[in-house]
Amino acid sequence: MNTDLGNYRKSYEKQELHEDNVSDNPLELFQKWFHEVDENFDVGETNAMTLSTLGLDGFPKSRVVLLKKFTHEGFIFYTNYNSEKGKAILNNPNVCLSFFWAAAERQVIIKGKAEKIADNLSDGYFESRPRGSQLGALVSQQSETIANRAILEERLQQLENEFEGKDIPRPVFWGGFIVKPSEIEFWQGRPNRLHDRLRYQLDNEYNWKLDRLSP
Repeated sequence: MNTDLGNYRKSYEKQELHEDNVSDNPLELFQKWFHEVDENFDVGETNAMTLSTLGLDGFPKSRVVLLKKFTHEGFIFYTNYNSEKGKAILNNPNVCLSFFWAAAERQVIIKGKAEKIADNLSDGYFESRPRGSQLGALVSQQSETIANRAILEERLQQLENEFEGKDIPRPVFWGGFIVKPSEIEFWQGRPNRLHDRLRYQLDNEYNWKLDRLSP
């Protein structure tokens, strides 16, 4: 197999990114960008992000997860704590998040440490989920090997019968992580591959330092 993609090219010409018109706080700029993309561009799921972790096998691994909340502290998503990514984070909390919004020619890369959120916050979000998603969290032993899909379907039916007419409790192995950033880079595509890259880094006194990076 030999597939040459050398002729795949795109010129980025929609927007610009300048130091003199951005916030001193990268979380405020992220909020601005997120809402601009969500309201003005068709990117599918604006909150879809790539989460990269260092696995127990020593290899990095990336997968797409959904951002469910962001605050002045960081970025929150939910998962099975016993999953491959859950175990990786609990073993090594250094993670990377990235958003690529192709229609807006924008990318955001976030480095930080992940930690579990409080149980009551995970409870609150779990209660807000559709009933099918609640049951799905109970059904799946995420990342474990299974013989076939029928096992999942049978387990789902059992739980539907068990919890008919009842509230579904959040399983203790499922909940949220918050990624508290130490570095956030904003990338805006520009013509001739001379892209705009602004990087915020948190210093020892918890102030954000802004630098422009060469493309």
